[in-house]
Parts: sequence; C-alpha cells; structure tokens
Amino acid sequence: MIRRQIRAIWPDSHDMRVLGLGFATPYLRPFRDETERVVAVMPSSQGVLPWPPEGPGLVCLADEAELPLADRSIDRVLLVHALESTEQVRGTLREIWRVLTDSGRLLVITPNRRGIWARLDNTPFGQGRPYTPSQLSKLLRENMYTPLQTASALFMPPFHSRFILRSAPAWEQVGERWFPTFAGVLMVEAAKQIYAGSTLREQARKKRSYLPMPQGFRKIGPV
Repeated sequence: MIRRQIRAIWPDSHDMRVLGLGFATPYLRPFRDETERVVAVMPSSQGVLPWPPEGPGLVCLADEAELPLADRSIDRVLLVHALESTEQVRGTLREIWRVLTDSGRLLVITPNRRGIWARLDNTPFGQGRPYTPSQLSKLLRENMYTPLQTASALFMPPFHSRFILRSAPAWEQVGERWFPTFAGVLMVEAAKQIYAGSTLREQARKKRSYLPMPQGFRKIGPV
C-alpha cells in the first residue's frame, strides 16, 4: 500500500539518482530498472542489512547526519523508518538538504499520530515519535524545505487476518475518501529551498569511521 502511494507521487524517475535513508529498501526495488542509480543508507544506530539479495550490494552503514555523499548529488530521497527514531532530526534533514540537487525532492514517510499503527508496539510504525500532518509540515519548513503534497496509507488495521489482507485495497479506497485522518502513515513530499541556506559548514566536523567486525560493525570514534 505504501509502495503504491510512492509510485503515485513519483511516477517517473528515469535518469535520476535515488537515495533511500532509514529502512527504505523494501520500497526501492521498483526504481532500480529506470533510475541512473539507486543506493540505500541505513543509520549507524539502526544497523545494516544486505540489499539487494542478488547482485552487488547497494546499501551502506553511515551516520544519518553525515552522509558519505557529495553536495547536490541526489535527485530523490526516500526517508522511511528514520525521522521518528533518530536523535538527530534537524541534523538529518539538513544533511539531506545538502546532498539534494537544487530541483531535488524529499519524500518523508512517518507514523501518523492519530492512526492505530502508531499505537501498537508490534507494528513497524509503532516505534519512535509519530507526527501529525501539521507537525511534519512545520518541521520541514523549519529546516529549509517547502512541503508540496501530502498523502497517506495503511488504513487497514495492523492484523494478520487473511480476510483483512485480501481486502486491503478496499480499506485503502474507503480510508482515503472518508477517513484520511486515521491513516497509519503520513507521506509528505517536499522541495529544497535553495535560498534558505548554504551547503558550506561553518566548521569542519569530525567524521566517524566504522570497522567491520565478525559480529557486525563497531563504532571506533571520530578520526
């Protein structure tokens, strides 16, 4: 259901560079065949999983406020399972602003504070800080973005019933038309305000480095 809304917002990504930040890999596969490049970055606090299962890896582990990407190098950023859990909300949004091209777009997907998915701990969107549409729009404006459009998804209740899963498209149609306030997730597309700031940092920040270990990745401090 979420992937359908993403494709409705971004129907054409030909020759673009797409970044998935957070746990965005389940939604990136449709872009692989049409974009110039697709990469995924998973926050260091979250851990990293290999993706895709076939072919060369396209995912890396990094601090969400220090992305290993050049200025103005990305056309589209998909932010999923990240904003609600990061301790560096403003730093993350400013870093995304830095790597976006001047005509770039950011699509934020977060739990809806009024939805049932945010109220149950056993759902993917039941962790971290949920948002209302006004809270999310205000946060984006405060960090040099202009919200362009808002969408929502996951009107079906978070149960594993076969009947509910089979009837998911009907839940989405009814929810979008009559109960948009109670969607499970919010989706806001935003444009970069190129006049609102500069990509130059006032002072150089120390970069973290990560050492691969047999049991995973271990942070070894600033260098």
